[in-house]
Amino acid sequence: MPRIKESGENYLETILLLKKKSLGGMVRSIDIVEELGYSKSSVSRAVNLLKSNGYVDIAKTGAITFTEKGREHALHLYERHQVLTNFFIGLGVDSETAEDDACKIEHIISEESFNAIKEIISKK
Repeated sequence: MPRIKESGENYLETILLLKKKSLGGMVRSIDIVEELGYSKSSVSRAVNLLKSNGYVDIAKTGAITFTEKGREHALHLYERHQVLTNFFIGLGVDSETAEDDACKIEHIISEESFNAIKEIISKK
């Protein structure tokens, strides 16, 4: 999976989670602003950067949708987050700390190390 900056990855994951929470699956920039607490201009810049790099499309209505590339990348990040969170919880780390640590590590862990952790979890 090609790497993008951590901030871009956080936006992709946030869009994915917002789509899962939304009844119609529609996500707009304002939803991201409210979720992350960032300024409208920061979110607008980030979403437009994701668009220019082929990760999302933005409809005239403001609805943000994933391209195939963006959806795959977001799902990959979400899987990393879930696997790492569960791994840390399995080690006895409290869920809040496990969640925070997974959020940091998911962006920098190598594919080899991630797959090794995933393998350990699948054997339990």
